[in-house]
Amino acid sequence: MKIAIPDLVSNSYFPAVAAVDLGFFKEEGLDMELELIFPVDHTLEKMRDGEIDFVGGSAHSTPHAFPGWKGGKLLGALAQGMYWFLILRSDLGAKQGDIEAVKGLNIGAAPLVDLGLKHLLTEYGIDLEADKVNIAPVPGAFQGKNINFGLAAAQALQDGKVDGFWANGMGAEVAIKSGAGTLVIDARRGDGPASAFNYTMPALITSERLINENPDACAAAVRALVKTHKALKEDVSLATEVGRKRFPNEAAELIAGIIQRDLPFYNAAISPEFVAGMNTFSKAMGLIDTDITYEDAVATQFSHLWDA
Repeated sequence: MKIAIPDLVSNSYFPAVAAVDLGFFKEEGLDMELELIFPVDHTLEKMRDGEIDFVGGSAHSTPHAFPGWKGGKLLGALAQGMYWFLILRSDLGAKQGDIEAVKGLNIGAAPLVDLGLKHLLTEYGIDLEADKVNIAPVPGAFQGKNINFGLAAAQALQDGKVDGFWANGMGAEVAIKSGAGTLVIDARRGDGPASAFNYTMPALITSERLINENPDACAAAVRALVKTHKALKEDVSLATEVGRKRFPNEAAELIAGIIQRDLPFYNAAISPEFVAGMNTFSKAMGLIDTDITYEDAVATQFSHLWDA
């Protein structure tokens, strides 16, 4: 079987990577292969077309490939909350929470990921057009096959190609440690409107086709996710072990510290409150036309496994 993620050298979908490399999928009877397919809209399209079985990706992106949530389901949360960071050029002198600092800037963000920042800023009171906030793909980030967006964004910031970026914790960490960037928004930990936490989450996603054809594999995948969360909480140094297999040297040595900060959000449960928040966000951004129910989005038959 195959699981794909849209960003590898990252904390965003790390539990999916760790479940492969630490052997938890195999322990549950799944011979799982990991693929990197960027960006997330392409990842989901590949699953829709039957080329992969599972996606570790942003929950709100599902209806891109499965309009109206017809045919796609969330199996569990890789972690809770919207998980991206806004980093701005350090020479701007912006401080954490200084959201007004985005005015007049060029901000790099990946497709569908950018919607989170756009809606957060709008809810905060920023008028993207009047305040001349340009949010667009990072120059050069789509070149090559093995794209790691956060690292590409951090490099673009250092090179002066963007004024800031909205990306994962690894990209944020690299930019801050290099001195090129300053953290301005960490939505998962309370910067910006409170509603932003539930715009999206990193989730384990599959197709209704696979659920119907192989429910045992879906249950096994959820159990593997829960085991991965537990293992990393008990020994976060396992993250370094995985990083050294998959990441460049600098990123491999940073990943355990980043995962350590994420551990409080490692819970596979998907709540009705999350789906309600995602609904509001998704309608505002034109991803869905009407509210979807909890059962439309979540494969509830596996929910008993979240606390296993």
